[in-house]
Amino acid sequence: MGRESWSSRTGFILAAVGSAVGLGNIWRFPWMTAENGGSAFLLLYLLIVLTVGVPGLLAAFVIGRRSNRNPVGAFKSLAGSRFWTALGALCVVTSIVLLSFYSVVGGWILRYFLESATGAYFAAPETHFATISYGAEAFGYQLAVLAITSLIIAAGIRRGIEATTKVMMPGIVVLLIGLAIWAGQQPGATQGYEFYLGFDGTYLTENFLSILGAAAGQALFTLSIGSGTMITYASYINDDRSLPLDASAIAVFNLGIGILAGLVVFPLLFSFASGPTGGGPGALFVGIAGAFASLPGGRLLGAVFFLVVLLAAFTSLVSMLEIPVSLLVDEFDLERSTATGGLFALVALTGGVNAFNPAVFTLFADQLVNLLLVLGLTGFMLYAAWVLGPAAIEEYLKGAGPISRPLVIPWRYAIGTVFPAFLLFTFYTDVAALVGLSVGRGSLVVTSLVTLLVLVVVACRTVSETRPQLNESAD
Repeated sequence: MGRESWSSRTGFILAAVGSAVGLGNIWRFPWMTAENGGSAFLLLYLLIVLTVGVPGLLAAFVIGRRSNRNPVGAFKSLAGSRFWTALGALCVVTSIVLLSFYSVVGGWILRYFLESATGAYFAAPETHFATISYGAEAFGYQLAVLAITSLIIAAGIRRGIEATTKVMMPGIVVLLIGLAIWAGQQPGATQGYEFYLGFDGTYLTENFLSILGAAAGQALFTLSIGSGTMITYASYINDDRSLPLDASAIAVFNLGIGILAGLVVFPLLFSFASGPTGGGPGALFVGIAGAFASLPGGRLLGAVFFLVVLLAAFTSLVSMLEIPVSLLVDEFDLERSTATGGLFALVALTGGVNAFNPAVFTLFADQLVNLLLVLGLTGFMLYAAWVLGPAAIEEYLKGAGPISRPLVIPWRYAIGTVFPAFLLFTFYTDVAALVGLSVGRGSLVVTSLVTLLVLVVVACRTVSETRPQLNESAD
């Protein structure tokens, strides 16, 4: 069965940016920012995206293009060891976890988009969201979102993913710019900007570890680099593309749209709600819905806003579903339509648990996904640096320009040492917080460095047995 590829660089960039932007920047980013000190969170998030996210994207791109396979097939064909193949399997598990709660949120958004025509959520936004967020109706809307996503995936890379993201992404940007201009004219815009953009050093110092973990998880969530999405998307890239340039472009677009989303959400929260008072996953629906309820033309504004969020939801859901679909197509030679149908049934089952149980949903969306994404990216970096090694450098240099070529050696050793150490530190910090342990920073640093050393040793031990396969993959 012939393997598809992107028809153009623009198609790949828009699909990757669509995966990165998605609900991570419009739904989860304001929620995480509000719960972690506003500007303090934003600063760490920006730094992590630029310093860790771009090198991490490159690691995923190198693995994907080198193998021309899905995450499981990539590590299986390049490494030939059970340890690294398990990392590919972790990617598939992570994608299912993401789809399981993300599709629930997509159902909420679809419902709010449709209800904007009648203003059904205007009278009592908080009560309305509490009523519709979980249960049989939430599951029904979730299935509708999954069905649309499945139709896009079944159409293929060019006619499905690429064609839809070429329409959706420009639409998201144009509508967000219009909404940001309008939001800036509302009465609480100044307070919203101050919370969002005014630096608060005291809050950052006092809550550094908790903000760090949240910011790292959000950065990986929005860039889609810990779940194997970018490995999968890069497997469809031709050899003449500049991976460093593409990674940088995706990160910059992602940051821009994330910041733009904040310029819409926070002025509205301070203008028409009680500010960023938490609210967790439903903060966007309760606070913003209240804003539309009090404005002339609120039904039209609500429809436009939730259309933007709905388009973003689909670009992300498509990228997540493509991971397990590509596994079944590549490794089991299934027809794309058959693979998509089977996975629709599986995610309907796992997602249904999230649709009916808010405790499971919160565990998946707020805690479990952060841990899985951090582990995934740590593995990608160590694999590219120590197992692929010279082959990773060779892959990086294909199509690279004069600016990025001299950075290849620093990139390799940074993703093999500094960045994995940082990611492991955030992982252990989050685990300690999750289980209620009070652990000092020194202990966390030592634990992270010991873990890194063990993983590097494991990676180096697999090099000799994988070298022939790595060389063959380049042919």
